[in-house]
Amino acid sequence: MRSPAVKRITEMTGRGLILGVAITLVFTAANVYLGLKVGLTIATSIPAAVISMAVLAAFKDSSILENNIVQTVASAAGTLSAIIYVLPGLLIVGWWTGFPFWTSFWICAAGGILGVLFTIPLRRAMVTTSDLPYPEGVAAAQVLEVGDAARKSAGKDKTTAEGLMAVIWGSIASAALAALAATRIAAGEFTRYISFGKGAFSGFNPSFSLALLGAGYLVGLSVGVAMLLGLSIAWAGAIPLLTMATPQGGLSVEDFVYSIWLHKVRFIGAGTIGVAALWTLTKLAGPVVGGVIGTLQASKKKTENGDTRDVDMSPAWIGILAIVCLVVIYFLLQTFFAATPLAGGAKTLILTALPFIFVGGFLVAAITGYMAGLIGASNSPISGVGILAIVICATLLAAVANPPPEARQALVAYALFATAIVFAIATISNNNLQDLKTGQLVGATPRAQQWALVVGVIAGAAVIPPVLNLLAQAYGFAGAPHVADAAVRPLGAPQANLIAALAQGVIERKLDMQMLGIGAALGVALVALDEVFGKLKWLRLPPLCVGIGIYLPMSATLPVVIGAVLGWFYDRWTTRTGNPERAKRLAVLVASGLIVGESLFGVINAGLIVAGVPLMLVPEDFALAPYLGAAGFFGLILWLYHWIMRRTKRSL
Repeated sequence: MRSPAVKRITEMTGRGLILGVAITLVFTAANVYLGLKVGLTIATSIPAAVISMAVLAAFKDSSILENNIVQTVASAAGTLSAIIYVLPGLLIVGWWTGFPFWTSFWICAAGGILGVLFTIPLRRAMVTTSDLPYPEGVAAAQVLEVGDAARKSAGKDKTTAEGLMAVIWGSIASAALAALAATRIAAGEFTRYISFGKGAFSGFNPSFSLALLGAGYLVGLSVGVAMLLGLSIAWAGAIPLLTMATPQGGLSVEDFVYSIWLHKVRFIGAGTIGVAALWTLTKLAGPVVGGVIGTLQASKKKTENGDTRDVDMSPAWIGILAIVCLVVIYFLLQTFFAATPLAGGAKTLILTALPFIFVGGFLVAAITGYMAGLIGASNSPISGVGILAIVICATLLAAVANPPPEARQALVAYALFATAIVFAIATISNNNLQDLKTGQLVGATPRAQQWALVVGVIAGAAVIPPVLNLLAQAYGFAGAPHVADAAVRPLGAPQANLIAALAQGVIERKLDMQMLGIGAALGVALVALDEVFGKLKWLRLPPLCVGIGIYLPMSATLPVVIGAVLGWFYDRWTTRTGNPERAKRLAVLVASGLIVGESLFGVINAGLIVAGVPLMLVPEDFALAPYLGAAGFFGLILWLYHWIMRRTKRSL
């Protein structure tokens, strides 16, 4: 007996794609800045869904499926922008002085589209028939369903309008504080150094970043406490011990402490991150292989319920797009070797890199997709996968090329170049299955979502190079030889610095193996501790997050810890309200707004600096700046919580 006909609802529309691209451009720019500043990016599906519902509410024929396509396109902002974990490494090692548009575009576009294609055979096993929680995908579906129900009801605009106001107020608050910091009237951070006697030093370097506070709320208490543990290991343990054991050599205390952190402590963090990533991959190996086998088996069968909406992109289109991407990648690799010391061995190096990109890319797609389904795209340790990828790639290339000293810089750059393509695959697959889970819950067509994400990838790939160039000119990147000569602190680009350092260490054979070994041993201990905590049903301490707490500067992690702790107290408070889910949803949207506002202002401020009109109004040593920065930071936190609580107590 045939199933009843499924009523068709308009899904892919021109206005939906245009709106999705517009949101993608904004959030991609914001995420690029945030990632370069502190090593974090955000998944933008939920705020994009809210904005989409508010805008499309003006059209009577809009639907939940059209809104889902908009958030699918816009999700490229929270994924492809993570390419900045690798691509700036080419500036940091001195190979590039800027980001050539078409080269950067095609790295992002070809890798990103392969990321879409590689997750297609994983969909049935990891989404349709899987019990993976997909926290962000489920949350996005809930937002869409609530908004759609409100749209159809008598008070249809109130829920979406309230959600949009939450994003707007969060954005205004964080942008305003960031603007005040740019004038130097209020400090964005401050630093104090502590002496423990006998040559032992440490430091205290909090920042007044509402964007990081919002990120802390979104990642949750477990991640926040793990990062706090990493901070404590670095700044209360490793740095005092290493400064006591290392001659100061005439350096100021500030330069001495920073040098110890930069050249020693961050490699302890790198070793911890590497072990944590390996452990995660080991645990996922069985489920990933089983999922791929199950998907290939399921793809040979017709759907039992006859639902013609449960279809993927056709095999013909998958093949065409994959071939086009591989051809583009081949020409990218070939072009790289022009006028380099490696030109004579180009063929061997290309034949080594292509299988690494294709096979490694598929494995990365499966791994990151599974991790995103398990813990969410925002919490997925994608940078850990990038660390492993660059070590494997650099090792393979060094083995086949064995370059002389004068060609090693070129080989380092080539390893970063190839790994950037793999990382583009990883960034998209890290979020694509979340989108497909959202689509499954709201009744979307997987094929439409897959095409929508291709559109989002192309839009994101077009905006990333100019934004990177703008930020490089305005701020520069820490560790790069071509840092901008501006009266601003260069962007930290933490993952790009680490990945570049690992590539140089492998190829030039100068890794600090002692610090990496200490970090690896610490990683083993943390993995064991986390497993014990899991069996006891205690708060988990993800080893990867502990490693990030060691590796990132305190200014980048302490606000995240504060946000996570405040979020835990707030979530406990919501259980005493009449509508806890509404209260939590408002907080999520305000937190997303905090990230968007400060990040977008960072891009705007970069434009002002490049144009020669910086906002600095007072000297850098303005005495009241730290106090005004702290007052603004905590005052705005209190005001935003007051606004959320007042809205929560008011019925819609």
